[in-house]
Amino acid sequence: MTGTQRLPRLPRLGLAAFGALVVLGITAGPAAAHAEVTASDPRALAENVTLSFTSEAESDSAGIAELRVVLPKGITPDAVTLKGAPEGWKLTATPDGYSIGGTALATGTDAEYSITVRQLPDEKALAFKTLETYGDGKVSRWIEVPTNGEKVDNPAPVLELKAAAPGAKPIAPSPSPSPTPPPSAVPSEQPLAAAPSAPAAAASTAATNAKAAGSSTGAVLGVVAAVLVLAAAGTFWWLRRGRSQA
Repeated sequence: MTGTQRLPRLPRLGLAAFGALVVLGITAGPAAAHAEVTASDPRALAENVTLSFTSEAESDSAGIAELRVVLPKGITPDAVTLKGAPEGWKLTATPDGYSIGGTALATGTDAEYSITVRQLPDEKALAFKTLETYGDGKVSRWIEVPTNGEKVDNPAPVLELKAAAPGAKPIAPSPSPSPTPPPSAVPSEQPLAAAPSAPAAAASTAATNAKAAGSSTGAVLGVVAAVLVLAAAGTFWWLRRGRSQA
């Protein structure tokens, strides 16, 4: 055969299918990781509810080491206790929620744990904004709350609540214990009076001595004056008597 050899043409349908596969291969990637939450009793005002969380691993180089959660309005950090977690992980309360973590999990392992909440608030939905920290320092932020049904790139775990059970009421919050001051800060029962300084003590002693000396001198002068008066009276009486006899 002479001339330019032509390649066989692909059927148009096959070519279109091939192109679609190529496009899908370019645009498709691994499913976006996310965090989720479920409840043992997803009703408003439900008590002693177990919340189970799952944070999907999205790093190919390190495992999840810590999760930082911001609690929704109506749930305080002291109303949360740890129920289950990866071995060695501990829960620590924070001003606006809690953190839970420990030794980093194996790469690609999802972080799963559960907590017990004393009572859910009277709301329709609860968002638990979550920060995932990996062993290599990478942080994934699942903190966006979708509104009006719109989609967001990094959605926070959201728990939809049903209506409260008939007769359900909010329970009173547990009283906060009064802080006990350290021993060094506790005042003594009866403070000791401060001792006077040396100059003040000396001045006080001198004043006391002077007062005592003044009192003694006054007494002596009084006695002398009385003796003189008596002597003068005696002398006057003696002279008058002598004149009478003369």
